[in-house]
Amino acid sequence: MNKIKFGTDGWRAVVGEDFTEDNVVRVVKAAGKYIYDNFGGEKLVIIGYDPRSKADEFSNIAAEVLKKLGFRVLYSDKIIPTPVLAYNAKLLNACALMFTASHNPPEYLGIKFIPDYAGPATSDITDEIVSNLDKEFTSFAEGKIEKYDFSKDYFKHIEALVDINKIKNLKTNIIFDGLYSASIGYFDKILTNHGIKFKSLHMFHDTNFGGGMPEPKPKFLKDLIYEVKANPNSAGFANDGDADRFGVINENGEYVSPNEIIAILLMHLKNHKKLEGAIVKTVGASLLLDKTAEKLGVKVIETAVGFKHVGDAMRKYNPVIGGEESGGLSIQGHIPEKDGILANLLILEAMAYSGKPLVELQKELCDFVGCRFYNDRIDKKLEKQSDVKPLIEKFKNLNAIGNFKILKKDFKDGVKLYLDDNTSWILIRPSGTEPLLRIYFESDTLEKIDYLKSEVTK
Repeated sequence: MNKIKFGTDGWRAVVGEDFTEDNVVRVVKAAGKYIYDNFGGEKLVIIGYDPRSKADEFSNIAAEVLKKLGFRVLYSDKIIPTPVLAYNAKLLNACALMFTASHNPPEYLGIKFIPDYAGPATSDITDEIVSNLDKEFTSFAEGKIEKYDFSKDYFKHIEALVDINKIKNLKTNIIFDGLYSASIGYFDKILTNHGIKFKSLHMFHDTNFGGGMPEPKPKFLKDLIYEVKANPNSAGFANDGDADRFGVINENGEYVSPNEIIAILLMHLKNHKKLEGAIVKTVGASLLLDKTAEKLGVKVIETAVGFKHVGDAMRKYNPVIGGEESGGLSIQGHIPEKDGILANLLILEAMAYSGKPLVELQKELCDFVGCRFYNDRIDKKLEKQSDVKPLIEKFKNLNAIGNFKILKKDFKDGVKLYLDDNTSWILIRPSGTEPLLRIYFESDTLEKIDYLKSEVTK
């Protein structure tokens, strides 16, 4: 049997290779057994899918499997973003299966299991599901499938969470790149429903994502960047394939890093909306967040990389905001799952409250913190999985990197080395799915980044 492994956010594989009908049935039955064992047969199950090739077909197969097992299933009546399905898991006290491969290449598909707390399944849950694979589990009742519109309650919730009326007064032009993703019909519809004008592009679902990747990074946002530059006083917004991540372009046509967005929103939510609590960030996120929090008198809670860890901490601490460096965030009053649609609306709200363009909010943030931060990452491919641990151990035992002394070490996810200039760090962590080391760098100058990269790659 093919090996099925849940990563930081579900199981993903190439369609027709490991992502086959047989394997999907195995995973769905295993998830069904988990639901039955932990919640009983009365637990509602909800199912959604993004625009990927065969996502609708495989999700329909999953609904039929769960129906035959005896569950009542609500099946999305259209393509749906992950955060919309996740919100409904909490609202309806249901477990959810989302068919998506998020920002992965078009040939991939995957399944995210979302428990009724509406955040990513933690490792103990996915471990139990994997342990259920191929275990006997037979029908316990007569189930049924109902088509369902999950968007209405989500819209109602978001409209209560975000000050849409403030956004109506925004002087900046809005450009939305649908990026062929699941956010089409959701982010744009919220704006349209409230008479907020915007320009848009790539507003249809394409299983090949226009020949690119459904990832809101500069490489795949060239058309959006062009439109922003061609239309003065404009800011651009996009989401990934299942709309749980965000990408933002400022009025100069520059990509705004997720770290900056999270810091700007922390200031906005604290100062304008008077939210109280901590910030949750991953060990791979910028010191910019620590320094912003320190200046605001906000406690920092740091987790391992992956939003399942952020979401878990959000459930425990109810922070102002939780976020990760790869473009995921959520806030107090929402769900412990990343939501790219909410993130884009919150940036518009922050601009509207301040009456300032995004570039000015970035400058204010830099002045507030007192310095800029730069980030980079390299992936070191190794010959075999057994090579990973010795290299991690080698970094754990270092006392210096080139001319920099190591002041502090953190081992919550690989090894993070804090350097003696108090603005630089290096994080070395294993991939988890292949013989690969991911090496993250941060410093206050690009020259230091280049120097540290050269020292590490030696």
